[in-house]
Amino acid sequence: MSSKSLTFVTGNAKKLQEVVAILGDSFPVSIRSLGVDLPEYQGDADEVTRQKCRAAAQHVKAPVVIEDTCLCFNALGGLPGPYIKWFLEKLGPDGLYKLLAGFDDKSAVAQCTFAYSSGSDDAEVLLFHGRVPGAIVAPRGETRFGWDPCFQPDGFTETFAEMSAETKNGISHRRRALNALKEYFAADEGLTRLRADLLQDDLHTDAAGRPAH
Repeated sequence: MSSKSLTFVTGNAKKLQEVVAILGDSFPVSIRSLGVDLPEYQGDADEVTRQKCRAAAQHVKAPVVIEDTCLCFNALGGLPGPYIKWFLEKLGPDGLYKLLAGFDDKSAVAQCTFAYSSGSDDAEVLLFHGRVPGAIVAPRGETRFGWDPCFQPDGFTETFAEMSAETKNGISHRRRALNALKEYFAADEGLTRLRADLLQDDLHTDAAGRPAH
């Protein structure tokens, strides 16, 4: 395996912490983070994630992973969906809860999508999904990470914000998406692909006379 790291493009330290904790020591390559100011795209969740991954790959010029998260209210036809970042910035967790004040249906789905690209301009973008059904509730717990205080996963009496890091990381939408990513790269096809992509990046680095990341 190449000694180089796989670049997770994010400027969110809390998100990086969760990803590293969930992947653990069994992932076949180390993860490094890089904050890149990516454009804000519009479209459905998969298309937004693909576009973000392509933009990240063009910037890094090396194998990358990116993540996009959605919170989908069933009463609102899936909104906020991929636009949850803007809703959260304007409304906060309490405002998100109040959006459903006029609806009996408080159900929602937390969705996480990871995307992988080898970094080449024409590379296929691979998507890995994780979904957790739950309900939107009055905020409980510390407001440390996004909309965690107002999302209560099905089968639990606690919101994400009230859970310990170990409990949340064991059941979250991010855990499920990363499990899918880990399973792919643990299989022969995925591991061969990752090795080849990282080796190709090493060769490009050597040819350009640039130090490794």
